[in-house]
Amino acid sequence: MIPKLTNEPGALETAAKIRAGDLTPLESVDAAIARIEALDGALNAVVIRDFDRARDTARKMTSPGADQPLFGVPMTVKESFDVAGLPTCWGLSEHAGYRPDRDAVAVQRLKRAGAIVLGKTNVPPMLADWQATNPVYGRTVNPHDAERSPGGSSGGSAAALASGMVPAEYGSDIGGSIRVPAHFSGVWGHKPTFGVISSDGQLFPGTDGHDIALAVVGPLARNGEDLAALFEATLDRPLPAARRPLEDCRFLYLADHPLVPCDDAVRAPIAAAVAAIEDAGAAVDLASDLLPDLVAQHTAYMPMLNIALFMGGPGPDGKVASAADWFKLLDAQRRFQRAWDALFEDYDFVLAPPAALAAFPHDERPLPERLWTINGAEYPAAAVLAYAGIATFPLLPSTVLPVGSAGHLPVGMQVIGNRYTDRDTIAAATAIGELLA
Repeated sequence: MIPKLTNEPGALETAAKIRAGDLTPLESVDAAIARIEALDGALNAVVIRDFDRARDTARKMTSPGADQPLFGVPMTVKESFDVAGLPTCWGLSEHAGYRPDRDAVAVQRLKRAGAIVLGKTNVPPMLADWQATNPVYGRTVNPHDAERSPGGSSGGSAAALASGMVPAEYGSDIGGSIRVPAHFSGVWGHKPTFGVISSDGQLFPGTDGHDIALAVVGPLARNGEDLAALFEATLDRPLPAARRPLEDCRFLYLADHPLVPCDDAVRAPIAAAVAAIEDAGAAVDLASDLLPDLVAQHTAYMPMLNIALFMGGPGPDGKVASAADWFKLLDAQRRFQRAWDALFEDYDFVLAPPAALAAFPHDERPLPERLWTINGAEYPAAAVLAYAGIATFPLLPSTVLPVGSAGHLPVGMQVIGNRYTDRDTIAAATAIGELLA
């Protein structure tokens, strides 16, 4: 059974009510604000509130345009996105006073589609943890269990959604930062193909430069239709349409990563979802000689991730990467992309856990020092990141949907496709969600 904390309508349902005249944008905003004020004290997810401006915006909205599928929909965005006049500090005390004067491109596009931004949600410092706690805003807790993490780095995003405070959210992902919170908190999330959505305005506080290597921005929602609408509203470039029904697809299911097994409590609901896909008529393989060497891929992913996170400065090992190191990693990335291209000639999608474990208890240890217990054995955080890295290093799209539970905690599943098949992964995840409903 998939844990569910709210029956509040999603983004498109809210927009439909507004279009039908059953709800005004101001009533929609006021209802979301009331939910935040009632629920967020226990969660600490919506850490920056912009209620007055949201109400002013809603009052001025009269009738939706043809290109405004989110007309009147209240939402929040991850703290790392610039919103004009609001703080953007990435959880870092030294940047707590920084207030940009323009919106991030994704925020501009969401507003153009009719969405109303109520505020911003919590993150870990530097967006570099699977938790959402920092010295500026404090700790966000998992709405399913206050003793556990909601995921990170888009942890506040997932908690705000899962609890029903808002019907839509927008986050970012470089090491599972959309997918893991979706998995831990029981919502939907999409990590796009690298480069298909602009990340301008979702950069380190006060900077304005190149896109961060490996990093993408993307939507979170409570259903697949909303996820697709948010994705389309922010898309930067044309993409192919979704191709075929679920029963005509061929899947490869990765139950485990060779570096770290999936915890049995997480494996069981994912395996049940895979069985349902097979029962619906789709072909599912459990192994393939076409699968790239995942250990070698992860060995290249981790240094590239650290270079991106530390902007070329000394990483956890104290070393500074050279230009030669970087170009060697780019060569490896391209080799693995070609290997995935070959695999996706035979398969439509790869199914995998978003993480080896369900939501873990809050942990004050720095990420490099953290050990997680999986099936009774301890594994370092760098190894556990491997499930996220499957899609991140070769820049693949991945959609996470909830598929069940590990006790009282949600469990999600990744639907991974080849580059630029984002519409396919979202459509396939939506179809799988309908099977499991």
